Parts: sequence; C-alpha cells; structure tokens
Amino acid sequence: MSAFGTHGRGHLDGPVVVLGTGLLGASIGLGLRGRGVPVFLFDPSPTNQAVAVDIGAGRPLAELGEEPQLVVVAAPPDVTADVVQKALSDYPAAVVVDIASVKATILAQLRERGVDLARYVGTHPMAGREKSGPVAARGELFTSMPWVICPAEETSDAAAQVARSLAGDLGAIVSQFTADEHDEAVALVSHLPQIMSSLLASRLQGTPLHALSLAGNGLRDTTRIAASDPTLWVQILGGNADKVVSILHGVREDLNRLIGTLEAPSAPGARLDLAQLISEGNAGQARIPGKHGGPPQAYSWLTILVDDKPGQIAQLLTEIGEIGVNLEDLRLDHSSGQNVGMVELSVLPSKHDLLVEALTDRGWRVLQ
Repeated sequence: MSAFGTHGRGHLDGPVVVLGTGLLGASIGLGLRGRGVPVFLFDPSPTNQAVAVDIGAGRPLAELGEEPQLVVVAAPPDVTADVVQKALSDYPAAVVVDIASVKATILAQLRERGVDLARYVGTHPMAGREKSGPVAARGELFTSMPWVICPAEETSDAAAQVARSLAGDLGAIVSQFTADEHDEAVALVSHLPQIMSSLLASRLQGTPLHALSLAGNGLRDTTRIAASDPTLWVQILGGNADKVVSILHGVREDLNRLIGTLEAPSAPGARLDLAQLISEGNAGQARIPGKHGGPPQAYSWLTILVDDKPGQIAQLLTEIGEIGVNLEDLRLDHSSGQNVGMVELSVLPSKHDLLVEALTDRGWRVLQ
C-alpha cells in the first residue's frame, strides 16, 4: 500500500456522472460543483434525485449531452457490481469508480462476469455522518478524510489517475490498497467498531430510565455509531463476512478470558490478568493516528464549567482564540441536575498550564 499525499495528481474536467444520490453521492456532487466541475445525477428514487438537484449537487442525468470523463457509482453494496457493469457498457469512454465500503467481493463479481476492468477502479471514501440521504450532504464531507483507491491488476494507469483526481479534488487524503488489504483493514477499524457499538447499545433495551440517567460521555461515545442504518450494515457485513469473522474469533477469545477471570476475581493472578487486559487496550488505543493522520500524541485535558445559556460556548472559544492556544479536541457534557455545562478541551501539554491560568484570570471555572 502507498500514499499520495493530500491531493491526487491532476484535476477532473468532467462531466462527471454520479449514480446514486444518497449522502455520499450527493456530497461528491456538491464538492465537485464547488470546483466548477459539471455533474449529472441519477437515482432510482425520483425524490432523492430531485432533492439532490435542488440542493445544487448536479443536474439530472437526462440533460447530459456528451460522454462523461468519469462515472461514480454510489449504489448500495449488494447492487454495486450490477451498476458498475452497466455503467462500463453505457459509457464506453469513461472511467467508472465505485465508492462501496467493501471491495474484494465486488471485484470478484465483476471478474466472474468477464467484465473488462481496464476502466474500473474500486474506491472507498472513509467519511460519513449519522444522518443519511441527500439532505445530509455536505460538499466538504471528504476534506482531510482518507480515500482508499483499490485498482485491480487489470486497471489502466490512466483510470487509476482519474480516481486519484476525484479524491484529491474533494480534498481527501489518498491512499492505495489492494482490495483484500482494504477489506482486512476496514474489518478492524470500521466494521468491528460498528458491531461492538451495536452489541453494547442492544444491552440497553429494557433498562430502567433511572439507570440510564446515570449515563455519561463514556456510554454516549461508545454507542454513537449504533444509530447507523441496519439495512446498509447488513450488506456491508455480509460482503466482508470472512474478514470480520476472523477478528470476532479473537474478540471471543478475549471475552472468554475475561469471563473466566471475573468468575474468580480473587484467584491468584486474576488482578494481574485484569490489569494486563486494560493495559493491552491502552497500548492499542495509543497506536491510533493523531490529528490530521499524523503520529499519535498525548494531549492534556481540562474541563471548563459554563452556564447552560446561549452564547457561553461561543464566548469561551473566542477567548481561547484570543489567548492564542489551538484546540486539539473538544467534548460537551452536562452536569446532571444542574444548569451547568462541562466543556472538555484537549491541548498540547506545553499549552495546558498557560490556558488554565489565562482562563482562570478571565473568570472561567476550570477543573484540571
């Protein structure tokens, strides 16, 4: 695998056809239109297509008057191979890319059908939102986000370059993987988190509300993506089942180990085993890339209490800007039973004491 930096080499001229106007397809249209690239849209749902046209993501496909440079297939994974095959036939001079979140299965389906893959490139933009549909689309959705390019052995260099240009024009960070490398990677960094979040959230069914009232940011953070679309995830997990199952076997071994330890928590070595389990999590978490995809960094956290009324957070952020400290991360929470909000901020360790002192001097209530 290799990386090509923040932008692909070269830019798209268009026209670009986008087949599918959900969140990602409409966002691609908005982003390209923002760069002056002509975009034409089609969706099996006339309503989705009309909404995408109304928000400015492109014009209806029926108005296309020339051969497109690029066709982007933004269809559900279970029909992506069908749409790609038809697009390659309908537009014999265009490069065709798909943006499905699984790659090896689609590539295998196309090969089994004897499709000429010289103009096809599998890609996957690693971006999204909890909301779906064209109304949730944003032209800047892909800015500084990973976009994986997975050219097949049969893919021409020119077609691969067009795919890189698409990602680069949308501000994404372009990387290249094989289809199998991609599916192995996303099984761990994307599909497993979804499964674990959904499994955890499912335990909350039937829980008394007075118990849930104790929930803090830990539960909210770990269950956030459990709100994802079940229909889409049935297709994603089914398309990458072999890679996901392999990881789940390892998770099952860890769970069995933990259960065995907790069944006898006072046994010799039990506490050491629990400490080791948490330490292994510390080590894994520390390997997650830091800001802008750079190496992991340890940040310092501080909490500021703010009154729960309009303008407080805006004022806080404005004053931090005046102090001259850059924020690395920000989280919001509320103090249970009080009209007080808690703003958790992370900064470089070298700026921590400076920010605490400056905010305190300005009258903010700072908890370290």
